[in-house]
Amino acid sequence: MARDPVEVLDERALAPTRTTAYGTDPVQVYDVRLPPAGAPGRDLAVVVVHGGFWREEYDRGHASRQAQALADAGYPTAVIEYRRTGMPGGGWTGAADDIAAAIAAIRTDPAFTAPLVLVGHSAGGQLSTWAAAQPWAQGLRGVVSLAGVLDLSHGQATGVGGGAIGAFLGGTPEQVPDAYAAADPVRLPPGIPVVLVHARDDEDVPFELSERYAAAHLGPRVRLAAVPEGGHYGLIDPANPAFAHVLAAVDLLSS
Repeated sequence: MARDPVEVLDERALAPTRTTAYGTDPVQVYDVRLPPAGAPGRDLAVVVVHGGFWREEYDRGHASRQAQALADAGYPTAVIEYRRTGMPGGGWTGAADDIAAAIAAIRTDPAFTAPLVLVGHSAGGQLSTWAAAQPWAQGLRGVVSLAGVLDLSHGQATGVGGGAIGAFLGGTPEQVPDAYAAADPVRLPPGIPVVLVHARDDEDVPFELSERYAAAHLGPRVRLAAVPEGGHYGLIDPANPAFAHVLAAVDLLSS
């Protein structure tokens, strides 16, 4: 039986420099990883929003290798944990509220004095591009969405995530139209730059979802970077050649 790629990434996780609370719920924490001695100096810091289709069983552990690679490249890095579907306060709007609260806390953290870039994978891409459209996002350098679930209505209709979208939002677009209107990135013009990185061979979150977001928000703020291959998890696995596209996208926002 094939193993869950997330489990494999968890096994390679490294311990963070520290873990800091941003709220009273035990889940409301972020892990900090700082560049090692000799790492390149950067004028950006990175905030990682992990994926897992907003489901309780997928926590920030599987983003550890990704975050360590970003720190090793010279970027102070924080990985946000948030309340997920099935947890008290999870789902919509709890996850989004947690992202906003965590970013507010990271902005005051002395380890993060450089401008922030959000890097969100899969469900984390939805939360990050949602954040890009919020007024409080002004001052962030930008967002890098990695295989993001960026068109929730289309994703729900086509079965992306096997029901995860409806579980996250509380129903279908017909049942909870206000939730889709507030949460769906394809409907929310970003106020800061967004770089979309997506592998064409992604079988979990089709490349089409990033294409639809880019088409909806056509303009200088949104760039689509197509990766020839890497599947869904190559973008968060530093051992995969696709990860080089992630580093390039973050570096793109440094200018």
